[in-house]
Amino acid sequence: MKHEKMKMGMVSHCILGLSLLILVGAVFYLTGDFLGFLDLEKQLKNACNDAGTDVPESYDDKPSSSSSWRCNLFEGRWVFDNLSVPLYEERNCSFMLPEFACERYGRKDMKYRNWRWQPHHCDLPSFNGTALFEKIRGKKLVFVGDSLNRNQWTSMLCLIESAVGPASPRTVIRNENMHTFESIEYNATIALYWSPFLVESNCDDPIIHRVKDRVVRLMGIEKHARHWNDADILIFNSYLWWTDPMTVAWGTSLGSSDTKNKTVDKMSTRLYEMVLDVWSDWLEININRTKTKMFFMSPSPFHLYGETWEEQRNCYNETEPILDERIGLSIVSARMRAAEVTLQKLGTRGINIEYLNITHLSEYRKDAHPSIYKNFFHTVSKEQLSNPSSYSDCTHWCLPGVPDVWNHILYSYIMNS
Repeated sequence: MKHEKMKMGMVSHCILGLSLLILVGAVFYLTGDFLGFLDLEKQLKNACNDAGTDVPESYDDKPSSSSSWRCNLFEGRWVFDNLSVPLYEERNCSFMLPEFACERYGRKDMKYRNWRWQPHHCDLPSFNGTALFEKIRGKKLVFVGDSLNRNQWTSMLCLIESAVGPASPRTVIRNENMHTFESIEYNATIALYWSPFLVESNCDDPIIHRVKDRVVRLMGIEKHARHWNDADILIFNSYLWWTDPMTVAWGTSLGSSDTKNKTVDKMSTRLYEMVLDVWSDWLEININRTKTKMFFMSPSPFHLYGETWEEQRNCYNETEPILDERIGLSIVSARMRAAEVTLQKLGTRGINIEYLNITHLSEYRKDAHPSIYKNFFHTVSKEQLSNPSSYSDCTHWCLPGVPDVWNHILYSYIMNS
């Protein structure tokens, strides 16, 4: 009620302001200052739009049944907070993987763990692992994608570990491409399925996938999709691997006699669109629309340049995030737009997928990548050792870190669904 009164008051002021705008407009017209009039009009219009939408409040203040209201959790700023974050310690997470364990591999500056994401018009709800398990009791949640999804999946397991009962193991079971953690107490599954292209490829081995000449079978989605068809919650990610050249295989399987191959340019947006169309068609036919909740992650940014995106340096030795909200915002690629259009089309076909646009908030965090502080699965040469920035990992993220925020946002969507 308090928020409604605030909005009504703001709307009343806007009506009065619009009336004054007409009078002031006449003055600007007589003085010839038309640009000044447009600037005033824009400011008033933005204020009135704000009055009709978001009054700053906590995300928790709104009942979960209100699907029409949704605070924008993706627009905000990073606030240094060494009291409430991190939500777990790297050394205490039983599920930590060596490629994300930056402290273990020698990183000394620990400030990257203490930045909290603060949306502009609300607060993220407190993360509660027990509440999440209650929400997914008897259900199966699966992350489908590449190593960035593995990054996010690992973060999720670290976040919920404190809520895992003593009867549940602190280990993950691997069965080919599926990595599974099961909570015995809640009969709940949180799994990762390795499928960097969503469709069949010669990079499908979750361990050995550093293939020089990548081959993708465009119509080969069934090989993977049948393994996550029974999931109750699906989180998809497919972007990073599309940046390199590859060969498209047309046939019944990779290497079959009827297969025809065609090499495509590394920036082939059309190929990405075609795979998303195949994925969309499969979802329309096979997914249980009343049972399965789906999410699609926007691209996770990689920092290969300096703060202005013109400086010739990457994430190596970066210890502070970008705090100027006007800087960053570099990734608005054709493939990103293709994914957004695909999800919109799926919505018109009755398949609703939440698009979690974590790109913007992650771009500020040039300080939060592993850089050289991780376990590398390839041998680092002497030449590279003499120039650390040459082999720095500026793609993945240290844990605790940025993926915890992605999961915090995912958590809020799941809990309010």
